[in-house]
Amino acid sequence: MEFKERKSIYVQIADYFSDNILKGVWQKEDRIPSVREMAVQLEVNPNTVMRAYAHLQEAGVIYNKRGIGYFVSPGAVKELKAMKKEDFMKQTLPEFYRMITLLDINIQELTEGYEKFLKDEVYEEEC
Repeated sequence: MEFKERKSIYVQIADYFSDNILKGVWQKEDRIPSVREMAVQLEVNPNTVMRAYAHLQEAGVIYNKRGIGYFVSPGAVKELKAMKKEDFMKQTLPEFYRMITLLDINIQELTEGYEKFLKDEVYEEEC
């Protein structure tokens, strides 16, 4: 995982977990890697991973079984979709609209680009 400077590392780790849950890599009641396992895998401080887990736990995405580990909450997908949709609508779309207006991109160009993305994305996931 490569981290970007514009976003806190713990938020990027939480996003990584969120994406894996939404993609079905981890499903409800699945045990997720321990804090130490993730810290080693991502080459970050365990406290950073713990902060990401705390963030996800507060959002109701994961829960802790004392002495056993962290698990995906039964309502994680629904919760994540609601959170990400709200963020997308408030943060990403306004910037997207601004850019397509500035660049005079029409709906046909957007549709073609989206169809190409879907084709490429499906291919990547099958590999």
